Amino acid sequence: MFKKEGCGVIATSNKQGEVNVAIYAAPHVVDDETLAWGMTEGRTHSNVMENPKAAYLYMYAGAGYSGVRLSLKLKRIEDSGEMLDAIKVRTMEIVGPEAAAAVKHAAYFTVIEVRPLI
Repeated sequence: MFKKEGCGVIATSNKQGEVNVAIYAAPHVVDDETLAWGMTEGRTHSNVMENPKAAYLYMYAGAGYSGVRLSLKLKRIEDSGEMLDAIKVRTMEIVGPEAAAAVKHAAYFTVIEVRPLI
């Protein structure tokens, strides 16, 4: 579902319904119902602290475009631990040390709905 060559986007909103959209890496798959992402202290993190619902779109090139749209609900956020360490390592490898240092949280989401991209 999450091919290496793809691109992800997460959408969140605060209590007032003000929407934020951000480029996000492919998630860490925890189990059949749970995905995890690293988060900085930005708007996405602030929004899910106020409103636990989010949407994630992952797209990759193929015959046309392929991918998935997910409806999510925040389960929990961890500020330390193995998942956060793994996310920081992957961020360091893909983006670099500054980006890895900015990641402060591991956010776990329950997948509520899975829909095709198109």
